[in-house]
Amino acid sequence: MKFTLPWLKEHLETTATVEEIAAKLTALGLEVEEVSDPGRALAGFTVARVIEAEPHPHADRLKLCTVETKDGIRRIVCGAPNARAGLWGILATEGLVIPATGEVLKRAVIRGVESQGMLCSARELGLGDDHSGIVELDPEGLEVGMPAVRALGLEGPVFTLKLTPDRADCYGVAGIARDLAAAGLGRLRARDFRPVPSVGAPGPAIRLDFPEGQEKACPLFVGRIVRGVRNGPSPAWLRHRLEAIGVRPISALVDITNYVTFDLGRPLHVFDAAKLRGDLVIRFARPGERLLALDGREYELDPSMTVIADDTGAVSLGGIMGGESTGVTETTRDVLLEVALFDPLRTAATGRRLGIESDARTRFERGLDPELVLPATEYATRLIVELCGGEPGPAVVAGAVPPRRPPLLFRTAQLQRLAGITLPPDEIRAILEALGFGVEGGPETWRLDIPSWRQDVTSEACIVEELARLHGFDRIPPVPVERGVAVAQPSLTAEQRRRTAVRRAVAAQGLAEAVTWSFVPPAHADLFGGAPVRMENPLSSELSVLRPSLLPGLLAVAARNLARKREEGAVFELGPRFVGGRPGEQVWAVAGLRWGRAAPRHWAERERPVDALDAKADALAALAVAGVRVEAVSTAGDPPAWYHPGRAGRLVLGPGTLATFGELHPNVLRALDVEAPVVAFELDLDGLPKPKPRTGKNRPPLEALPYPPVDRDFAFLVPQDLPAQKLLEAVRGAEKRLVREVRLFDVYTGKGLPEGTKSLAVAVRLQSPERTLSEAEIEAVARKIVAAAEKTCGAKLRG
Repeated sequence: MKFTLPWLKEHLETTATVEEIAAKLTALGLEVEEVSDPGRALAGFTVARVIEAEPHPHADRLKLCTVETKDGIRRIVCGAPNARAGLWGILATEGLVIPATGEVLKRAVIRGVESQGMLCSARELGLGDDHSGIVELDPEGLEVGMPAVRALGLEGPVFTLKLTPDRADCYGVAGIARDLAAAGLGRLRARDFRPVPSVGAPGPAIRLDFPEGQEKACPLFVGRIVRGVRNGPSPAWLRHRLEAIGVRPISALVDITNYVTFDLGRPLHVFDAAKLRGDLVIRFARPGERLLALDGREYELDPSMTVIADDTGAVSLGGIMGGESTGVTETTRDVLLEVALFDPLRTAATGRRLGIESDARTRFERGLDPELVLPATEYATRLIVELCGGEPGPAVVAGAVPPRRPPLLFRTAQLQRLAGITLPPDEIRAILEALGFGVEGGPETWRLDIPSWRQDVTSEACIVEELARLHGFDRIPPVPVERGVAVAQPSLTAEQRRRTAVRRAVAAQGLAEAVTWSFVPPAHADLFGGAPVRMENPLSSELSVLRPSLLPGLLAVAARNLARKREEGAVFELGPRFVGGRPGEQVWAVAGLRWGRAAPRHWAERERPVDALDAKADALAALAVAGVRVEAVSTAGDPPAWYHPGRAGRLVLGPGTLATFGELHPNVLRALDVEAPVVAFELDLDGLPKPKPRTGKNRPPLEALPYPPVDRDFAFLVPQDLPAQKLLEAVRGAEKRLVREVRLFDVYTGKGLPEGTKSLAVAVRLQSPERTLSEAEIEAVARKIVAAAEKTCGAKLRG
C-alpha cells in the first residue's frame, strides 16, 4: 500500500513530521517498509526550452538542439525522436547524478560535437519506464530554470506500507488516517459524502440473480449513470498523485476509479453505457462462458464465478476486473458507475483460478466496509461531475446493505490474561471510541458495537490486540513465560516420532538427507508408474506434475553430482509422495540411493561398487526403527518396473510389501541423465504397521541378558534353487526363546557337492536371559535346528 504525505494530510490534520508518522504507523502494526522522496533525486534538474533542433552534422539519428536554460543558451546533442523547437523539457547539467543509472553526468563530445547537458526521458528521471522520447511539459505556468520537482508536480514523500491481510480497512488512505488519529497524531477529516442531486431518468435496471442460499455472492450492487461526460486526460494533480504511487494514468474516468480505490479502499468500475445491451444481471457465470478482460486476455469462466452480464453475456468479472467490450474510451459520453459488494472467499478463489491479480481483488478478498457502498457512490459521482462534467441520474440499487454484526461482549480481565497489562476503564473507553467502536457498560464487562469497516474484529482477543497496539506494544513490560501455564507440554504423535527415528537411522547408514521439489516433469513421473497428477497452476512446465515417487528428485541430485565428478555418493529423502490430487491421497515415504564405490579406497579393504544388498541394508535399518520385526521380514522378487530385473527385490511381511530395493533400470537412469549404476530403496511409512502409542512417559524396561551367549555354525546342503531366506527363517523358528541371531556367512557351489545342490553356512547365536546354557541344552537346540531345516527346506547337515 502506497500513499503520499500530501494525500494523507487531506484525511488527517496533523503537524507531525515524516519520521514521526513512519514511527507511529509501525508502532500501530502498519509496518512502514520504505519512505521515499522522488523529488530528492531531482535536486538541480531544471526546466529548459528548446529554441531550435537541427540535424547532427555527423549522425542521421541525432539532433543538435539549441536550448534556453537558466544559465543561458546551451548546445545539447539529443537522440530523442520528439526533440523539436518549442518543446519544454527537463535539463540535467554537468555534475548531476542521473537517477535511473546513478552515474554522474559528464561533459561529452558526441560524434565530434560537444554536448553541454542532457534533455531527460521519464525513465532517466526515475519516473517510469517510458524512454521513447524526452519528457514534454505543458508550458502553461512554466519558467525557464524552474525546479523540475515543481514543474513535474511530484508528490512526496511516498510511504510504502507492508500490511497484514486482516487490515483491509488500511488498504485506503482514509483507513490509515483513521488509525493515526486514534493514536493521537492528528484530527480526522471526512470526505464529502453529501448526496449529488440527480437529473433525468435512471440508468439500466439491475437485477441480482443467484440460487437460494447463495445471495452473499453479491448482496449489494449500485449503478449510477452520468450522461454527457468528457473523458479526456486527468488534471495534473490526479495524474501526479497516481504516478507517485506507481499507478499509470489512463483517462479521467479510469483514474477516478483508481483514485477512489486507494483513497477510500473502495474499488469501483465504470462502464461505457452506450456499449451495454439491455439490463444488467449479476449472476454466476455459465459453463464455457468467456470474457475478454481489460488486461487483453480472454478467460474461460465457470459457475463458481460471479459476473456482471447484459443481454450479450458476461461484461465484467465481479470484484476482479472489467471487460474490454464495455470499457470507457475518449469517445465515451455516458458512463455507468458501479459500486458493489462481492463475497471475499468467492473473489479470492476466482482470482486464484484465473491467475488474475488486481487492486480490486486485493481489497474485495480481504473484506470491505459494507456501509461505504452508498457514500462512495456519491463521492465518486461528485468527482466524475467535477472532472468530466455531465449530469448524474438517480442511483439504481439492487440488494441491501448487510445487517451489522451483533454486539461483542468484552471482559476487562482478558486484557491482563492475554496481553499482561491493565488499563484504566477511562483509557479503554477512549481507545475503543477513537477506533470507531460503540462502547457501553464497563468497567468489568463492555458491550461493543464493531465498526462496519473492521471486518477482522471477531472476538475478545481482537479487542485485546486493539487496546494493546493503541496503548503501545513497546509499553508492555517483558515478563518470563511460565512454562506450566502458557506453553503446552511437548506433544508428538507416534507417527511423527517414527518419522524422526527413521530419518536418524537412515542418516546413520551414511546417507545425506536431501530436500527436493514435490513437483517433477511429466516424463519423469511416467517412469515411476501411476497416472500423473497435474497441477492447475504449476511453477513451470518442467515442474507440472506431483511426484509419484521420491526417486526422481534424488536421481536429479545424483545426476548433478556425477556431472561435477562426484563419483560416489549416498542421499535420502523423507517426505510425501502423491497417489492422487485430493486430500488424503499423499503418502509419507522414505527413499534413498547410492552410486559409485561402496566405501572410500583403503589399503585394508578391497574396492567394490555398491550393489542391491547395500540398498537392502538401508531399507532394513529404516524398517527396524519403524517398529517392524526385521527377523520376520523375507525377500521376494517381482520389483517395480523401474528396477533392474534380476538385481532387485521386495521386502515382504506376510502378503504385504514393506519396501523395494535394488539396482535401478538402465533405461530410467538414461532418461534422467544419470551416467552410473545406482542402487536404491523406497518404502511407504504410512503403509507400515501403525506404531503403538505410548501408555505412559516411561520407556519399556530393557531386557537384560547378563549371561554369556553361545555361537554355533551349521553347514547345510540344500537344493540349488532354495532361497537362503527360507533356511534362515526355519533356523530362527526352531527355538524362538533361545535363538537370538541367525546370519548367513558362506555360500558354496561346485566341486564336491551333489549336482543340483549348494552349501549354505549359517551362524547361530544362543542366549538365555535366565542362566548360562549347559552343553546338553545347547545340543538339544542344535538338534531342533537341524530337524527344522530338514523338515522345512529338505536340508542335510554336512559332515
